[in-house]
Amino acid sequence: MKAYQVGNIDLPVTFGSKSNLRTETLTFEVVDWKGVYHAILGRPAYAKFMAVPNYTYLKLKLSGPNGVITMTGSFEQAYVSSREYYDLATTAANSAELGQLHATTAEYRPDPGKPNQAPAFVSTNETKSVTVDDIDPTKTVRIGSQLPAK
Repeated sequence: MKAYQVGNIDLPVTFGSKSNLRTETLTFEVVDWKGVYHAILGRPAYAKFMAVPNYTYLKLKLSGPNGVITMTGSFEQAYVSSREYYDLATTAANSAELGQLHATTAEYRPDPGKPNQAPAFVSTNETKSVTVDDIDPTKTVRIGSQLPAK
């Protein structure tokens, strides 16, 4: 599944606190796609802010007028967002695959008036009958005769 760009929007983005903040105008690509993220910061944003992301610790560090600004992400929110994205992507992929299956598969509906036409089990010569109940010798099963002793 692809999401196509429908336009661009320039927005001011600010990182930091009142005592140490930095604002840059970033250009975002707008797509017509239902997703869990409102905006995704990528290489252009990191380059403009001269930021260093650390994905392991969910930290983003960038220079500010009064020192380094550190943004910290939430592991819980990252997990929830990843789970929501997985569910959304799975639903989209399944619906696309279902559409393809409908297009390529002939519809079949069993006739409830006819008995089940599944083939009956036919024993081959490579099986043998084994009694499972010493008291009732009519209770038997058929097993493969080529099985090892263990």
